[in-house]
Amino acid sequence: MNDLNWDFYRTFLAVLRTGSLSAAARDLGLTQPTVGRHIDALEQAVGYQLFTRSQQGLLPTEPALALQPYAETLAATTAAMQRVASGEFGEVKGTVRISASDVIGCEVLPPILAALQDKYPGLAIELSLSDAVEDLLRREADIAVRMTNPAQDALVARHIGQIPLGFYAHRRYLERYGEPREPEELAHHRLIGFDRRTAFIRATTARIRADLPAFPDLENIRWALRTDSNLAQLAAIRSGVGIGICQAGIARRDPELVRVLPGAFELSLDTWVAMHENLKNAPRWRVTFNALVKGLLDYVRAT
Repeated sequence: MNDLNWDFYRTFLAVLRTGSLSAAARDLGLTQPTVGRHIDALEQAVGYQLFTRSQQGLLPTEPALALQPYAETLAATTAAMQRVASGEFGEVKGTVRISASDVIGCEVLPPILAALQDKYPGLAIELSLSDAVEDLLRREADIAVRMTNPAQDALVARHIGQIPLGFYAHRRYLERYGEPREPEELAHHRLIGFDRRTAFIRATTARIRADLPAFPDLENIRWALRTDSNLAQLAAIRSGVGIGICQAGIARRDPELVRVLPGAFELSLDTWVAMHENLKNAPRWRVTFNALVKGLLDYVRAT
């Protein structure tokens, strides 16, 4: 086990993710026989079969699932080491990995990052877009924009404030179907929402109903479009599919997006920027953290 190449674990994770040797080979830029040899070598080292063939592809065995979290930790550590090695100490240069939600990453961060890289052209940004909270302590990301208060003691965190949300629709939709003037009228409109009823969605719906008692319960909403992608919801609002929830700061940039039932309810995203405390004195991470804090504070103030 001590002589195993890290590439074997990287290949193992790729096969886990893709479900086939050929797909993993394409992802890694390797040949399929090479991927097969990596898996064979890892199986011989651990003494267990890691995958079984099925009509759905390669399925992980119980030993493979037990090995997975350790391989993922190794992958995160290796990636973090590569990011550290990519820079020069004392200079704002090298790779910084940022984690953020898809909407924040696509709609809010690009101008902030553009200005940052104009000032520091030696910075390379890795932007990981997901609503999942990446682990800063394990260095799956260097800096994270989070919609929850970071609880770990070893993190440096800056509270940005509340990003206001509201019901919005495209002007074209409202011209065709009319603008609801009372909460009860939402029941007669095409609504855009989430596909899965997660704890966050249930809590959000409860908060809306606290302000708008007439807002239908999740069980009774007739969704015109449901998707767990915030970007897809935003695209649907912009395309005139119906009425959905949008960040006020994003909507204000588009004069064709109209606030529906303004002032009828209060909903916001509590926003933080966080990074591991060990990074706070390193120039590239410090300037990136500060740029994100300033840019997001400006964004919140503008709304």
